[in-house]
Amino acid sequence: MLRRLPEQKGRKVRFLFEGEQVSALEGDSVAAALMAAGAGTTRTTPKSGAPRAPYCMMGVCFECLVEIDGVPNRQSCLVEVRDGMRVRRQQGAPGLPGEADDDPV
Repeated sequence: MLRRLPEQKGRKVRFLFEGEQVSALEGDSVAAALMAAGAGTTRTTPKSGAPRAPYCMMGVCFECLVEIDGVPNRQSCLVEVRDGMRVRRQQGAPGLPGEADDDPV
């Protein structure tokens, strides 16, 4: 389990992850805050549904994709946590805005 260094200090912020309140430090990325809180996975793969979690922590691998405040495909390692944000695991591949499931192509 990831733990903070004892000397890390800062203003606490709170956000929701899957409806549960999580505390973080101002300046944390969403991915770092979730890892520190022991959240485990952040998304599932579109094809097999396999669980994924933050890996590179610098925006290269896309393993940390989450939905933030209703917007899917956000790289949680690149987004700074803020008070009141709502974060959810991303399940598979979300559709594009305005895309209808029953729209014949």
